[in-house]
Amino acid sequence: LLKFMDYKAKLDRVFSEYIRKRDSKDGYFTCISCGKVKPYSKADCGHYINRIHMATRYSEINCNAQCSACNRFDEGNMSGYRQGLVKKYGEARVLLLEMQKNDTKKYSNFEYQALIQHYQKEIKKLDAR
Repeated sequence: LLKFMDYKAKLDRVFSEYIRKRDSKDGYFTCISCGKVKPYSKADCGHYINRIHMATRYSEINCNAQCSACNRFDEGNMSGYRQGLVKKYGEARVLLLEMQKNDTKKYSNFEYQALIQHYQKEIKKLDAR
């Protein structure tokens, strides 16, 4: 049986793959922050609100395909990221997301397992399109 941290790491991997595939089409994606179109291999699962905040760590609105240049070397290009989020989801949803940041969320092993299974199924659907 997987230990707690193993579940978290596995969900991180599966969720990241889901987000990157969700935001890609025909092998390419548009970076949420800079708007550049790049090949799927250059996609990161970028978090608008830092991953340390568990309440939004696995939020599908908080996480979007982001080029590695913005995500890793431009401290997430947060002003560009926020503009991209507002364009994609609207100001009200972004404000709600920002308010969720300080909510407390602890996942049980059962919740991790359920989310892993859910996103594995979603990835299969995306791969089939």
